[in-house]
Amino acid sequence: MIPVFDPVIGEEEIQAVVSALRRGEISGSFGSAIPEFERSFAAYLGCKHAVAVNSGTAALHLAVGALGLKPGEEILVSASTNIASALAAYHQGLITVPVDSEKQTWNLDLDRIESLIGPKTRAIMPVHLYGHPVDMDRLMQIAQKHKLAVIEDCAESHGATVRGRMTGTFGEFGCFSFYANKVITTGEGGMVTTNDDKLAEKIRLLRNLAFIEPRFFHREAGYNFRMPGLQAAMGVVQVGKIEKIIADKRRVAKFYNERLQRIPGLQLPAELPWARNVYWMYAIVLKPDFGLSRNELMQRLKKLGVDTRTFFCPMNQQPVLREQAGYREVDCPVADALWENGLYLPSGPTLTKEQIDQIGQRIEEARSPAFGKING
Repeated sequence: MIPVFDPVIGEEEIQAVVSALRRGEISGSFGSAIPEFERSFAAYLGCKHAVAVNSGTAALHLAVGALGLKPGEEILVSASTNIASALAAYHQGLITVPVDSEKQTWNLDLDRIESLIGPKTRAIMPVHLYGHPVDMDRLMQIAQKHKLAVIEDCAESHGATVRGRMTGTFGEFGCFSFYANKVITTGEGGMVTTNDDKLAEKIRLLRNLAFIEPRFFHREAGYNFRMPGLQAAMGVVQVGKIEKIIADKRRVAKFYNERLQRIPGLQLPAELPWARNVYWMYAIVLKPDFGLSRNELMQRLKKLGVDTRTFFCPMNQQPVLREQAGYREVDCPVADALWENGLYLPSGPTLTKEQIDQIGQRIEEARSPAFGKING
């Protein structure tokens, strides 16, 4: 089976973790690895502050919490995303308003945002889906016009750029994940980035139970979202490799583009002229003339030794959100169609051209009328 993803972890990461263990950096409140990881990641992005936390979901929760919004207020969120984006609002009593996708990059449709802004709207959470950035220059103009805060969900976009500027540096906050399948990984882990000194201070306070002086006296309800030092030590090494990993992922995407454009009925991922797509996952959408449903293709590819995953179930279809008091009904036909017809293929940076040719051949074999006779 060719897996969907295979993380790039070498001897350098192992030695860094072992060294951190020997220094006793097993928790998230002391040691040198955490501040070094934060400094190196902020420097890579070109932003002032980076605050390490224990997951990308925790990063989103902290960013939402730091805004000080009131229960019942609304955050506009990309409809096509992992539910972690919406849960950061949900768990703080806020209402998620899904913004439908646009058809080319599958990111939230900027043409739809202003029609969804209501009297309770306080923030926008764009998600840079599968590694292609949202047009943040245009989104920031909309946000500033309506005085809305912006939280970038960058879980899939480490190193992606908008007109040369890194994602995670535009809004009040950028939120990154370092889960095992992300562009760079610490196993679990995340990062909140910001250019605002006061917001950075707020995030650092909230991630560590909002400790102040005297210790164990709390004026705010904080979280225990610290990243362990041994994971940060691994992160320092991964940041040093990030451009090599991105180059490899772009090479993989180039080979896929060359191979799959010969197969009718596939929409391949875009890269708009102003963007650098880091192709976190190589995603495709089946058109009607492909001849199979998405689920049929996935089942056949699995039989042929190729692992795949579906697109995300959109936020407008999530029962847990729809049942929340104050939920606002929003039609998202493009996101619905992506959920029905989209999947991503093996996307590890170590994939070879030969493996990608093999995957292309397996897709052709799967859609062949003779498939059932050969593989029945």
